[in-house]
Amino acid sequence: MSQQPRKRRPYAARMPMEERRTQLLDAALRVIDRDGYDGVSIDAIAKEAGVTRPVVYGAFDGLGALLLTLLDRQQARAVGQLFAALPSGESTDPVEVVEQACPALHRMLLDDPVTWRAILRSPANVPDAVRSRIEGDRQQVREFVEGLVTAVLGEEVDAEVVAHGIIALLEHFGRLVLEDPLRYDAARLTATARSLAASWVR
Repeated sequence: MSQQPRKRRPYAARMPMEERRTQLLDAALRVIDRDGYDGVSIDAIAKEAGVTRPVVYGAFDGLGALLLTLLDRQQARAVGQLFAALPSGESTDPVEVVEQACPALHRMLLDDPVTWRAILRSPANVPDAVRSRIEGDRQQVREFVEGLVTAVLGEEVDAEVVAHGIIALLEHFGRLVLEDPLRYDAARLTATARSLAASWVR
């Protein structure tokens, strides 16, 4: 009886190390997005990227190092995207501010949904290091919003409390947009925010 030829493992094509690391980080992010942090492992990342375990270990010194690099990258990416989408602070007209911010924030979410789902979902199994980074970034954004609130509404309002409320609303509606972008489109959210902003200056 003749033996069946052994099926050869697919060969991972050679690529520059930076490209390989980016490929593996993207694969890890997809695994986290799909399966949560409980589902991420060297095996899962290798399978997602279509490579073998040694390829992963050749790029990163273990799972911990890979996830730390991913965390650094996603933090920089998210903060950069968010501050690019937020109003510059030059306008003091609440209606103008929300008309500028809402479409930009909506577009930001849909341009990179995997990044923002990982931040806004924040499930119970998120590692402490990730949760701490997210809270640190949230505080940074909150301080920016406080300054924006003071510039737009004046010193008579409690900017800290208002900023907390705005961040909570942004995060909630961000989750709605990611879950159902057609239902919660930019025009609908902008129109609602415009009505609210107009009531502040009556």
